Amino acid sequence: MTAHRNLGFVAAAATLLAAAPLSAIFQRWTWLIEAAIVVAVVAGAAALSRLARAPVWGQFLAMVLGLTLGLTWIFPGGTELFAFVPTPQTFAHFGDLLGASLQDMRAYGVKVPDVDSLLFLTVLGVGGVAVVVDLLTVGLRRPALAGLPMLAIYSVPVAVYVDSVPATPFVVGAAGYLWLLVTDNVDRVRRFGRRFTGEGRDVDVWEASPLAAAGRRLAVVGVALAVALPLAVPGMTEGLMKSVADGTGDGTGRPGQGGKPGRIDLFAALSGQLNQSEETELVKVTTNEPTPFYLRLGVVDKLQSGGFEARTPIGRSVTRSLPDPTERRRAGVDQQRYRATVEVTKNFSMPLLPVYAEPVKTDDLSSSWSYDPNQQIVFSNRENARGKRYAFDYVRSTYSPAALRAAPSLAADDPVLREQTFTLPVPAVDKLVAQLVKGKDNDYDKVRAIYEHFSVENGFTYSLSTKGGTTGDDITDFLTTKVGYCQQYAAAMAWLVRAAGIPARVAVGFTNGTNSGGGRYVLTNRNLHAWTEVYFNGVGWVPFDATPATSVPGSVRSSWAPDTDQQEDPVDSPSAGPTAGPDGPTPGPNGNDPKEKNGDQGLAIGADGPDRQSPVWPWWTAGVLALLALLAVPAVRRAALRRRRRSRAAAPAATVLAAVPGPRGTVRDVSVEVDVERARADAHAAWDELIDTLVDYQVRVDRTETPRATAERLVRESLAEDGGAVTGARLLGRAEERARYARDPLTGEALHPALRAVRGALAARADRRTRIMAALLPPSVLLRWRTAVADRSTRLVTTGGQFRDRLLRWNPRRLLAGRPAR
Repeated sequence: MTAHRNLGFVAAAATLLAAAPLSAIFQRWTWLIEAAIVVAVVAGAAALSRLARAPVWGQFLAMVLGLTLGLTWIFPGGTELFAFVPTPQTFAHFGDLLGASLQDMRAYGVKVPDVDSLLFLTVLGVGGVAVVVDLLTVGLRRPALAGLPMLAIYSVPVAVYVDSVPATPFVVGAAGYLWLLVTDNVDRVRRFGRRFTGEGRDVDVWEASPLAAAGRRLAVVGVALAVALPLAVPGMTEGLMKSVADGTGDGTGRPGQGGKPGRIDLFAALSGQLNQSEETELVKVTTNEPTPFYLRLGVVDKLQSGGFEARTPIGRSVTRSLPDPTERRRAGVDQQRYRATVEVTKNFSMPLLPVYAEPVKTDDLSSSWSYDPNQQIVFSNRENARGKRYAFDYVRSTYSPAALRAAPSLAADDPVLREQTFTLPVPAVDKLVAQLVKGKDNDYDKVRAIYEHFSVENGFTYSLSTKGGTTGDDITDFLTTKVGYCQQYAAAMAWLVRAAGIPARVAVGFTNGTNSGGGRYVLTNRNLHAWTEVYFNGVGWVPFDATPATSVPGSVRSSWAPDTDQQEDPVDSPSAGPTAGPDGPTPGPNGNDPKEKNGDQGLAIGADGPDRQSPVWPWWTAGVLALLALLAVPAVRRAALRRRRRSRAAAPAATVLAAVPGPRGTVRDVSVEVDVERARADAHAAWDELIDTLVDYQVRVDRTETPRATAERLVRESLAEDGGAVTGARLLGRAEERARYARDPLTGEALHPALRAVRGALAARADRRTRIMAALLPPSVLLRWRTAVADRSTRLVTTGGQFRDRLLRWNPRRLLAGRPAR
């Protein structure tokens, strides 16, 4: 029964290790502490039931009782007896927690805080898995099946976590499962007694045998491949426009929502909300700005093979000082400061807060919310916007066409140009862009030409039901069919502007909703919108909304991006003065529109410019160097060992006491004392080096042979054609034999030249793979490491057995059995 108790506690520990992926869901480690307590109680109840020799069904009932007592103590309802004995009201309390957990799972996004309902559901699940694992492992002796309930725990974060679950918790869980299998195997082997090696040496079950070593290597390789392959294989995404058409998403049950802000499919969330049959109120905003622009939510600027995606934002807490764009005055840009109050309804749940561009101060927000000045968004990795109410000050920037036209092009090595102009090769798009920008000598005129291409006059229409294309390429299909809605217009314009060599991205947010008076706007899912932002050197990100204005509720236009479906503003010229346009007077080349401050709806520019990510090649280089250094450790260890053995024999074995004259005037040394211990140590070091060399070059080594027999076998099988190597091998064998068995060891012989001769002969005989492995990953070093690990494992097992035996002396059953009967 001792082995069963040990296996039961290993099963409990393996269950806790398998629950490691749940750390990706919770903000804190409260769940782990509570789960550990419950699992310990379950394991203790199982051990006590086995001590009483209860049947399997009795062990199951004992574990369920332990689970109930543990849950009662951790999640009390106030009606318990002695703080841990449940009552009917306790079970009603548990039912309320389960009911609340269903609602909280929809309300909270990862990572979730310590909510009692979610903690109860987690601890109950881990405790239930602990019961099943113990029953399968100990009761039914089927530990391999215990991997199924463990896998059920891992599937929870995979299902609710939009981002990829980190690899480390998976490795921890896999290690727990392997530990469980190894422990069960050890327990089975112990039933057959002790094992013996070929040398007749008594070993414990932990020492590696060929089959066990192969199994452990396969297990390690399997776990490594399971972790490495998902990291190496890129994820598959939908096309640029396909995710809009089908409205797919993942996470919280709402299209594209849930998870980290960098992993949200903003396009899927937008299309899913717009395609809803019912109008849903999402946001209420009050501002003192007379004519506000769009309320901003997120940015989609990372163009991949599957289309535009959102990159992970980077910023600092909104409770700290935010960048103030008014500190950098720019010619042709008018900046005014306003204040807004936002109330998010319970129908909107995302880790992004809707804000106007360029916020400079926030109120009523905790430090878990951060601001990315490059993307100009407020995000959180811990909370979501559901039910939030907050206020903020922001700067409204408006631009004159003359200032944009005067902006110089970015330098070729500018990081913004490199990151925000990447496109995929589409010949039809490149041809169209070349036609549109032909003859334009500045970035603004090029952008205006592309912007004006998306007009009703050119055949573009707005529709939530897009037509299927015939080219198989989403961007080409949209430009061919010319039917789509805001996301397609914004993404297509950003693609064309990038193809013209100008940085562009897509912004997602809300248009102006219903104005209920007093600067109060009600925004619904019908107001969700996407538009294009273009970066101008010295100015920043400037918005262009290519979607037909009459088809979007709350849509607004500006003097630098007027409505192309109405009478357009005359082109600025040196003689042109202010003229009337659809938005009022249009400014001349040297002046701003009188109404531009209040009438032209612009969008923010980042105080620090767009997102400038540090290059990734240093990290790859460091990783490659670290990997090479790790792989070089065995070779370095082998070279150091060979160098130490060589220096060991550098000193003479004989001590010279005097020099006397010889015949004919010669001088000779007289050795009167021989350093026997040094000579013996030199012979052993040379022999050990020979054995390691044989192992490195895949030559069979028989530990039962004498040194002379080993040397003769080496001569017959491997060195018969090399006279120098033959002499060297026999010399090394004779030196080791004398060092082991003779009173006086062999002295005065050059052992290391003999070693070099043998090593050269073996290297010449070996194939290329063997030589490479002997140089880079010497098998002798790896064998020595494996032996050291096996020895340490043996010592640990022996120590554990001794400690267990001491504990068994105080076993209550033994003490009671030793008492005399009455």
